[in-house]
Order: sequence, then structure tokens, then C-alpha cells
Amino acid sequence: MRKNEKTRAKVEQAEGKVKEGAGRAVGNERLTAEGRAEQSQGDVREAKEKMKGGARKAKDAFKR
Repeated sequence: MRKNEKTRAKVEQAEGKVKEGAGRAVGNERLTAEGRAEQSQGDVREAKEKMKGGARKAKDAFKR
């Protein structure tokens, strides 16, 4: 499931960039804001997954 979440984060970031760019191209502030929001969601999801990975590594280091 972890790879699935990482992929989902990257997809959200990419979709957000596309929406933001499209919004800027046509002058639609709402679409631009939605794109930024999607990118932020992807960033948060990615950070969460990185923290989970770091916590797993730390837990494994203490097991030894």
C-alpha cells in the first residue's frame, strides 16, 4: 500500500500543476487555486509517507 500512496501523491501533484497552468493560461483564478490546493495535498501525502518510512527505519534499527 505504501507505493500506492506515493504514486497517489505524485499524481495529485502533477494534476495540480496541470490545473494551475491551465488556470493561468485562461485567466481563471479559481482553477489556478484548485491546482495549487491539489499540489499541496500531494505534498502533504508525500511528506506523510516519508515520515512513515523514516519511522519504520528507526524502529528496525532499534530491533537489532
